[in-house]
Amino acid sequence: MKKSISLLLVLVLILALAAPVHAEGKTTYTIGICNFVDDASLNQIIANIRSRLAELESESVAFKVLEDNCNLDANVMNQIITNFLSQKVDLMVGVATPVAMGMQAATEDNGVPVVFAAVSDPVGAGIVDSLEAPGANITGTSDYLDTNAVMNLIFAADPDADLIGLLYNVSEDASAAPIAAAKEYLDQKGVKYIERTGTTVDEIMLAAEALVSAGVDAVFTPTDNTVMNAELAIYETLAEAKIPHYTGADSFALNGAFLGYGVDYANLGRETADMIAEILLEGKDPGTVPVKTFDNGTATVNTETCEAIGFDFDKIAEAFAPFCTKVQTITTAESFDDLAK
Repeated sequence: MKKSISLLLVLVLILALAAPVHAEGKTTYTIGICNFVDDASLNQIIANIRSRLAELESESVAFKVLEDNCNLDANVMNQIITNFLSQKVDLMVGVATPVAMGMQAATEDNGVPVVFAAVSDPVGAGIVDSLEAPGANITGTSDYLDTNAVMNLIFAADPDADLIGLLYNVSEDASAAPIAAAKEYLDQKGVKYIERTGTTVDEIMLAAEALVSAGVDAVFTPTDNTVMNAELAIYETLAEAKIPHYTGADSFALNGAFLGYGVDYANLGRETADMIAEILLEGKDPGTVPVKTFDNGTATVNTETCEAIGFDFDKIAEAFAPFCTKVQTITTAESFDDLAK
């Protein structure tokens, strides 16, 4: 009898740890967020997830957020995910493709809900079955990049460009589809291109210098986290060579690239938080919640780099207007918070 009672108590304790915490009429949900790397766009996403969740709290509901960053290290990422599972989080958030894939693999058998953020190609990466019906225990927000739109901007600024540099990390899933799309676009246009890749900041710096030596007319980088992490170290090299760097997010432009084209990451963060609330508060099955995509027609021009390259901003804005929904400006800083200071 004593053994039975002991086993029953252990079972009750396990169930209690696995469920949301209820105290004084308030239910507290624990959310584990893992960021892939410390960069402006991804940090902006998490800041807006946090602020939106705070807005969604009430007298009966609270959110406890556990946050960590693996800084491009797969082993650290897996340890963070393991820690979240041991802490019995109610839901995990994977920011960027590698983290989403890691969380997907770690939750296949236990069913812990996963919401990803800023996954460029969730179908191509095998994270979801489809955008409309993700399947399993996962859904989220995508920062899919319209690569042809960025290519159009390159030739709107320089119709005579005849050699384009492609700068990216070949091992990043987020870069595979847009780089393939860029090659297809350039092949159809009959424009030559040269690829230079790297897996670290130092390698990306060498790759950028190689593109300068090759005499490219412009450089394209998609939503590549490795290059994003190196942008502050390479933007002056490209600008001094009068080579515009066209990229897949406004955070690149914040860190000195000539142009960032893509989604509003602050809004993406808020929408991610709303999806979290749908699952935890409304009881929706993640596998049936469609992946959220966004209009990515905003072109963000770094006016300091624009001037350094020798472009006239007014003429650039006029040339870009037919190919995007909005042209906005930014100046060089390490983070978006720095601009507000």
